[in-house]
Amino acid sequence: MAQIEINTSQNVNLTFNVASIGERILAFFIDLLIKIAGMFVIFYSLFEIFNFETYTREWDDFSMYAVFILISLPFDFYTLAMESLMEGQTLGKKILKIKVVKVDGYQANFGDYLIRWTFRIIDVYISSGMVGLITMIVNKHNLRLGDIASGTAVISLKNNINISHTILEKISTDYVPTFPQVIALSDNDVRIIKENFIKAKNGQDRIIISRLTNKILETLKLNRDDIPLTESKFIDTVIKDYNFYTGKDF
Repeated sequence: MAQIEINTSQNVNLTFNVASIGERILAFFIDLLIKIAGMFVIFYSLFEIFNFETYTREWDDFSMYAVFILISLPFDFYTLAMESLMEGQTLGKKILKIKVVKVDGYQANFGDYLIRWTFRIIDVYISSGMVGLITMIVNKHNLRLGDIASGTAVISLKNNINISHTILEKISTDYVPTFPQVIALSDNDVRIIKENFIKAKNGQDRIIISRLTNKILETLKLNRDDIPLTESKFIDTVIKDYNFYTGKDF
């Protein structure tokens, strides 16, 4: 499976599996079925339940077409709305466990999703999907034009979700936190810290652990001489303290 390295805002490289072309196509068709089902429900409700047809018998074809466009318009923005609200996922992507991310390590924003959505006109609709398909085939990271233009990629989340890859830590009910300064960190900061801490411990990479320690000390404005803990124990305590103060289960 192809992989992509993403450099985070903390200058740490993370490696992710790239979503396959098949996964992306299947997610597209799942979303398409969802949109078709939604439109069917609306039109069925209008014409069968609310007897909308009686109001449109005298309308010309142009008026009927305008109504069709008006009703279907929200579904045209389905992908843009879902990716913006679900942080890079549509229902189809969520089912397939794939997600849109920025390749520069920052969180994708509405502008990025808008660029991807706009390029679907070329990638998918005008070319019947051929431009997007060919672009993904020739690109080692399976990127279509919309991905390239917005600086995003679609990664796979399969087999990556467990407690060791999340912020959540098992802490006892009588746990006493050590560093209240951890509230200055963000969820994303702690997620990155833990992912790289786990990776460094497994690979016995003392350099990464030391860099993480220095970065945390700098961010929390702590003095190394005042920390009576080993670097590994310090990082582990920071993660647990953050979980204690925020109570967040990711």
